[in-house]
Amino acid sequence: MSEPKVTIIIPTYNRPVSLAELLGALCQQTFQDFEVIIVNDAGQDISRIVELYPDLSCRLINLKENGHHVRARNMALPYVKGEWIMLVDDDDLILPTHMETMLSESEGYDFIYSDVEIVNYRETESGRVPLSRKLFAYDFNLEAMRKFSTYVPSGSMYRSVIHKEIGPFDENVRNYWDWDFFLRVAGTYRVKRLPVASVLYEFSDAGNNQSKNTGKMRPYLDLLAEKHNLGHLPTKNFFLLLEEPGVKERESKSKRIWNGEMPPSRLKG
Repeated sequence: MSEPKVTIIIPTYNRPVSLAELLGALCQQTFQDFEVIIVNDAGQDISRIVELYPDLSCRLINLKENGHHVRARNMALPYVKGEWIMLVDDDDLILPTHMETMLSESEGYDFIYSDVEIVNYRETESGRVPLSRKLFAYDFNLEAMRKFSTYVPSGSMYRSVIHKEIGPFDENVRNYWDWDFFLRVAGTYRVKRLPVASVLYEFSDAGNNQSKNTGKMRPYLDLLAEKHNLGHLPTKNFFLLLEEPGVKERESKSKRIWNGEMPPSRLKG
């Protein structure tokens, strides 16, 4: 049996509703040559969620101690079989044509990421209801990325060999692991931004998205800045940062393809 083209890594912690929706979204993909590695970061038992999707090739890794999301991703790396890795957070979603489109645009590149729509949800026992949405699309400019990262890791794809060459994700910078990874990769590898908003990025009022806790993030931002010589970086509210003149100038056009419908979940409340 041949190895899968893509390995999808999903860290998860006590989000059964959104995880079930994400697995439903993977079932809808027009490209199906992939495996899924789900790392349960010492949260509640999710085996019943995974069992709802037997049509997916899933490996479930249950960690005995909570080591936070960066370590959870690293724990998946030794099990990767795919030529490409795709990252997805357990509360984000990818639209049906996402993987097919990303791979069709990957020739000549090592790392490719798409635009996203930021979505605010109301959660029920068996699913989430979208309340609002906002396009998040910015030009790829490496120098500008040293001031404010517009890279959303969910849905991004890169050649798995990259980890063999630069190592795992840096657990020391915690909340800024994705910004750190992007800067490490972009300085050496061929990077492409795809101007299609084929990822739904959760940023709900009632959710526990890590990007909201700006006070606790300061020490990790300082570590990131020191590591990459970025100078002093602000920890303003995420949406306030989007209104900064330097960020506004980077706004770019993007193709919006989401029809507002959520993927079918097999989880029953």
